[in-house]
Amino acid sequence: MTITPLTRRSFAASVLAAFAAAPVLTSEAFALDDTMTPIPTPAQPGAITLDTGPLPGATAPEAWHKQYGSVFARNVSVATLTPFLPDAEKATGAAAIVAPGGGFMTLSMQNEGWDVARALAAKGVAAFVLKYRLHPTPADMPGFEAAMRAMFSGVAKGPPPQQQDPAAALAPQIADARAAFALVRSRAAEWHVDPDRIGMVGFSAGAMLTLATELYGQDAKPAFLGEIYGPLAPVKVPADAPPLFVALAADDPFFGNGGYGIIDSWRAAKRPVEFHLFEQGGHGFGMYPKPTTSTGWFDEFVRWLDMHGFLKPKV
Repeated sequence: MTITPLTRRSFAASVLAAFAAAPVLTSEAFALDDTMTPIPTPAQPGAITLDTGPLPGATAPEAWHKQYGSVFARNVSVATLTPFLPDAEKATGAAAIVAPGGGFMTLSMQNEGWDVARALAAKGVAAFVLKYRLHPTPADMPGFEAAMRAMFSGVAKGPPPQQQDPAAALAPQIADARAAFALVRSRAAEWHVDPDRIGMVGFSAGAMLTLATELYGQDAKPAFLGEIYGPLAPVKVPADAPPLFVALAADDPFFGNGGYGIIDSWRAAKRPVEFHLFEQGGHGFGMYPKPTTSTGWFDEFVRWLDMHGFLKPKV
């Protein structure tokens, strides 16, 4: 299957925007503490190491911190997948790979990973949180914060983003996603999952990875896609593209003013697409109980999954 990629400039610009989005929820962080506080590596019961190996050239150890009331990982050099399985009487056979965001420099493991997975499992969908490999950052927190400040300065003052093929730019992360799909399918009987009903939902940079997995993931073949506050640049849609669900806040400072090309692309290809543009919500709302209607994205996503038959056992 030959796929024309995003324009390279638009993709590179999106990647850089996602990098810039990594440590912030926008100015509307609704009174959550934005201080990055180092924490010990939390227990990750059931996490399975994927077979994609260590990130080439990575030297800093994996580190975790708390920010905005959530838990983040960075310097992830070995990918893992953590299952969140529904109770047997609720299981529908559908499954979702969950890709947290964080600008490919951190991962919002709680707000955009574990919390999402638990909520999906409660609806009968087996969920698997993908802790994918990240771009290296300084090992110490002051060094990391300094690097982020320098990056913000570079975004503001630097030259246009370098043009780069998305399949190359995200090669390690796409490999991790492919390995996640392969692992779930290999253990589908054990986990009571239908290998043909495994989708993917991602947030911000994770949304970029979700789309890249569909476009460049070869054998991954997601059964559905959830793009939550990711870039919406137009793409060449595969003829057999799965149903797409998109949620974005109109006041998202990174992707709220870039048009809605991906929606037009999916519609032009006559593939199923649903788009929710919330008036407010900023960037990074995830599972936070914000006072904006963006908090309803998950309920709408579940209704959409149900409409497509993913909340009912396959007959």
